[in-house]
Amino acid sequence: MRSLAHLLENNRAWAVSMREQDPAFFSKLAEQQSPEYLWIGCSDSRVPANQIVGLLPGELFVHRNVANVVTHTDLNCLSVLQFAIDVLRVKHVIVCGHYGCGGVGAALRQERLGLVDNWLGHIRDIVGKHERRLAGFRDDDARFRRLCELNVIEQVVNVSQTTIVRDAWVRHQSLMLHGWIYGIHDGLLRDLQITAERPEEIEPLYTACLAGS
Repeated sequence: MRSLAHLLENNRAWAVSMREQDPAFFSKLAEQQSPEYLWIGCSDSRVPANQIVGLLPGELFVHRNVANVVTHTDLNCLSVLQFAIDVLRVKHVIVCGHYGCGGVGAALRQERLGLVDNWLGHIRDIVGKHERRLAGFRDDDARFRRLCELNVIEQVVNVSQTTIVRDAWVRHQSLMLHGWIYGIHDGLLRDLQITAERPEEIEPLYTACLAGS
């Protein structure tokens, strides 16, 4: 199929619907964006960030990659984080993973998928770090679900350790980190209880999150 006319038609219908709800919607949106939230999530097409939290365009700044990974060498993610915190002055950074994540599953099963295997090495490191905890699950699905949660927890810690977040906290900027996970099977978000607004909160929260493993 060379033509994507159906998508363009969907866009026109959506634009009309938005103007019917608020005739000034697009003119206001064009003037500025002032989101309070940065969402760092997975690229999975089943996890549409704005929709699952009921926010409109302009209300959620979004960065997505395979398996919602945050590394200290990923200038793409760090640039988004810096722009969101220093320029847009977001008040919340949400790291959101999801159950059934293909990237997490591939890392757990040591599958070979191609170039993306290099990226998923970050998840394999988490598997190695928590090998004993994961080995305690006899059920494969339960082990998979827990690794999806552990990945989010580890990525929140990674966000907290960036110079961007640390500098924001040093200057007493209002900024809170959150770790959530989404259930594709039921459409619900779950708070993983790793919510921090000061650097000294991270370690005890991390320890508490792991205690249940």
